Amino acid sequence: MKKLTFLYLSFFALLLASCQFSEDIYINEDGSGKMSFSFDGSQLMQMAGDKISETEEEAIDSTFSFKEIFDAKRDSISRLSAEEQAKLKSLEPFNMHMVMNPETSEMKFDMYREFKKAGELRDMFKAMNNFSNMAGKGAAQANDPNNPFSSLGENGSTELNYAYDGKVFTRKAKILDKEAYKQMTDSIGEMSMMFGSSMYKLNYHFPKPIKSVSNEKAMFSEDRKTVTVEFGFMEYVTNPEALNLEVTLED
Repeated sequence: MKKLTFLYLSFFALLLASCQFSEDIYINEDGSGKMSFSFDGSQLMQMAGDKISETEEEAIDSTFSFKEIFDAKRDSISRLSAEEQAKLKSLEPFNMHMVMNPETSEMKFDMYREFKKAGELRDMFKAMNNFSNMAGKGAAQANDPNNPFSSLGENGSTELNYAYDGKVFTRKAKILDKEAYKQMTDSIGEMSMMFGSSMYKLNYHFPKPIKSVSNEKAMFSEDRKTVTVEFGFMEYVTNPEALNLEVTLED
């Protein structure tokens, strides 16, 4: 898993500098669709300079599925505990597109999957945390102030759910353990400086025009089939419920 190890290190190196985060969801008429979670860490490449080049000399433009990697490692995976195998299993629906080019200072990651219904999407952050935990010893823990996503998903102090019934789409984050969440947010002083200029953007695409959106920051495409909400990343980390929204489509 050399490729996966390097990917892990690069993936979380993005958390050391200002990055742009995008959550894109495309919904079809039947409620199925595709979700992608993207990072643009090009600013990190510009700051790191030769250090990135020393880690990986050649430019990378790679797309792969976690299932393909795990299929090639079935024997070794079978020797893991049932809990660790379950974590890897949760990653199988996901694909990764990674671009790193020291010459152009480009550094982008796109983790994406297809879904049959919107309710499956709550597994995205659980999968991301399971990906971080693949590092083994020293991996990110739940509610780790050094990992802004650690409070989301399995064992975190918040949960994020999506739903769509053909007319109404909802994105709802909820703080499950307010005390644990407060302890985490009280400990992110240094991280708040690093992410001060980072943004978190939602881009949701629907099969019909949008009638209304509950979030006051929402912006629409010309055909009103796409809604975009942009929020300061640290504002989102400290108040995940701020990006809750309900989208009602036209009949």
